[in-house]
This record gives sequence, C-alpha cells and structure tokens, in this order.
Amino acid sequence: MNRATLTLLALLLICALSLVASQQRARKTFVALERAQVQERKLNQEWLRLEFEQRNLSKSARIRDVARHQLRMTPITPDRTLYFKEGL
Repeated sequence: MNRATLTLLALLLICALSLVASQQRARKTFVALERAQVQERKLNQEWLRLEFEQRNLSKSARIRDVARHQLRMTPITPDRTLYFKEGL
C-alpha cells in the first residue's frame, strides 16, 4: 500500500469515529429534551391544580362557611348593633 492510501484510510477512520461520537451526543441531547418535556408537563399539571385549588378556596361561599363554622362568626343584626352618641 502506498502512502496516499494509508492517509485516506486514516482520514476515513477519523471521520467514522467522529460520526459515531456525533450521533451519541445527538442521542443524549434527545433523551435530555424528552426528560425536560416530561418535567414541563408535570409542572403544568401541578400549576393547573394549584390554580383550581386557589379558585375554590377564594370563593365567597367557602369564605362564609369557614367564617361561620370554624371562626363561629354570625351575621350582624340591628338588635346586636351598638350605637354611640358623641358627647359634646
């Protein structure tokens, strides 16, 4: 074999190894992308669940229910209202 053939063979081998390394990096990048997309979907679901929970907790009927039962608050009536006259 002559020198040119050996040089081309070495270049071909280097190109083949470079191609394999490049494909391996592409696979790793694709796997990382898939994992990130799965994580994004999980976080979006959690966000929607938290927004739904916040809307339910902030409804006025729920607030009234908590005020009446847990805090034992009652609606105000005119006979329970105290009026003070300003003394001059």
